[in-house]
Amino acid sequence: MTSLTQQCSKLFVGAAIRVVTLALFLVVFGASAALAQTRGYVTNRNDGTVSVIDTATNTVVATVPVGVGPQGIAVTPNGAFAYVANRFGNTVSVISAATNTVVATVPVVSRPSGIAITPNGAFAYVVGFGPVTVIDIATNTVVATVPSGVFEVGVAITPNGAFAYVTDDISGIVTVIDTATNTVSATVSIGGNLEGIAITPNGAFAYVANLDGNVYVIDITTNTVVATVPIGSLGSSPVEVAITPNGAFAYVSINPNTVAVIDTATNTVTTSLSAGGAPRGIAINLAGTFAYVANNLGDNVFVVDTATNTVTATIPVGSGPQGIAFPVPTPPSGPTNKDQCKHGGWMTFTNPTFRNQGDCVSFVNHQNHGH
Repeated sequence: MTSLTQQCSKLFVGAAIRVVTLALFLVVFGASAALAQTRGYVTNRNDGTVSVIDTATNTVVATVPVGVGPQGIAVTPNGAFAYVANRFGNTVSVISAATNTVVATVPVVSRPSGIAITPNGAFAYVVGFGPVTVIDIATNTVVATVPSGVFEVGVAITPNGAFAYVTDDISGIVTVIDTATNTVSATVSIGGNLEGIAITPNGAFAYVANLDGNVYVIDITTNTVVATVPIGSLGSSPVEVAITPNGAFAYVSINPNTVAVIDTATNTVTTSLSAGGAPRGIAINLAGTFAYVANNLGDNVFVVDTATNTVTATIPVGSGPQGIAFPVPTPPSGPTNKDQCKHGGWMTFTNPTFRNQGDCVSFVNHQNHGH
């Protein structure tokens, strides 16, 4: 009887330990994931590091050594990892947000400059000289290469994950890649020297920075340019674009020292502000309350209040900051009513994805009929 009691006691204690361990893991993991959502990541090209910014305090909380000449950067939707394109190392460094250490290094295209992650967190698209490289995030291995332009600089992925839009600095062409097949499905000829690109949260438009002094707006449904927005004064060069989570404004970093704000409803510049020396990367926090601008010559990041469009803080980082990124929230999996399909909303869904508004409406009708 005593032996049976001891066995039961051991089983109970063992089960209790497992439950407590699991609970602690979930607490730690949940806390790490939540913490990662408040962090921004800045590439410092001159010293081969990434600065990790706590947006609650606007301070650098970690500095992570990566590869040679880090430039583009993207964060997985769950905030668990940051992927860094090392331009002069021909690699991508993978940073764990939990430990702020590099946990993998992936050889990629020559001179990688831009990187974007699919909304489901499954793949990273890396651009540079030569074919676009596709990394499987689960294994951190290259699973595809896609022939594209000459020197690709920017890349952005539609909210439904169906297409990657790639800018070319030399040919002046935007290449559209079907992510299901990793083949080129369309090209948009703009001309000039194309730099950064961002897509509106509803998936309807892509905003492309061009060193010719303009930002070009592409209708994603037709893959045609539908607007040209002149930026700043003569000699100014738009470099990067970031769009607020509500899609109302596009923030554009402009060499040599300006940030312009575009009203996306009218495609006009509503304001501009001084942004230090040679602003490059620009990103907006998840709440849409602040824009963060990496100043290449100032070795700092400006924090812009999007309500007032004034600089409210300056964060010292590493040498020659280039790119900056936050986690991008995962889009909704599917529509629940037909209104969500309107005004380009059909492009935002990931499960399932739709090819047009009619497909989206048909899905909602089917769901309603089924219930």
